[in-house]
Amino acid sequence: MNEAQLEKMRSAHGFIAALDQSGGSTPSALRRYGIEDSDYDGEPEMFDLVHAMRARIMTSPSFSGDRILGAILFEMTLDRDVAGRSAAEYLWQVKGIVPFVKVDQGLEDESQGVKLMRPMSGLAALLDRARDHGVFGTKMRSVVLHADRAGIRAAVDQQFEVAAAIRAEGFVPIIEPEVDIRSPQKEAVEDLLKEELITHLDAVPEGELVMLKLTLPEVDGFHTELVEHPRVLRVVALSGGYSRREADERLARQPGVVASFSRALTEGLRVDQSPEVFDRVLDDSIASIYRASMT
Repeated sequence: MNEAQLEKMRSAHGFIAALDQSGGSTPSALRRYGIEDSDYDGEPEMFDLVHAMRARIMTSPSFSGDRILGAILFEMTLDRDVAGRSAAEYLWQVKGIVPFVKVDQGLEDESQGVKLMRPMSGLAALLDRARDHGVFGTKMRSVVLHADRAGIRAAVDQQFEVAAAIRAEGFVPIIEPEVDIRSPQKEAVEDLLKEELITHLDAVPEGELVMLKLTLPEVDGFHTELVEHPRVLRVVALSGGYSRREADERLARQPGVVASFSRALTEGLRVDQSPEVFDRVLDDSIASIYRASMT
């Protein structure tokens, strides 16, 4: 583990940029950016276009380690260059931003009110690649939709089981059991989820750390127990479909939690913007998310 990266994640101000759109979420990300489905032919062209978008964000003067702690990359991004370096190496060596990589391979169908992660048959090989590129940590996502205690326990069990294997390889895992913001039982789901998270965190061996990426909750200050847990390096929040304005407002009511936004971060960016306009829009976004992350 890189001690300088660990210290930055432990003590610096800022937030984590989520640049890890996968195959399923990439078309909608490109449409928001102004690139329609008809503008490319097949997945290779699609991934080329989304990498160009990500590289444009990463190389922007507004995107720097002064306000951004880390960035989560899609697996394929590890093998692509940004300004002549691999993406992860560019982030840390040039921008001073700690690199993470998304390791999950998508979701199973809903069962017991949750969507578990699909089996990760290639995890060991991916971690080897991540180590070669100087990656600090990982991120994996499951989804909770209903207040089913057994389902929530299964989702958290799975997350912590995989997290233990990731920690054993020297990485800090980001555990992300996302609560769907459209759930009619959202507050009840959040209560049950926090109970399970605390139980599992208490069982993490002394000296080992995880991070949590959680949906912005209904109750102000709801994540404080998790922020203060000795096994938690950071608690970060996903925007989850909220607009940047609403996500910022909700985040500001969660002391100690910082952002890890994707859609809210890229809101307003368009492929046809001039460099000056693009950088200004991105700077405004980063500034507002940074302010909300300082509570």
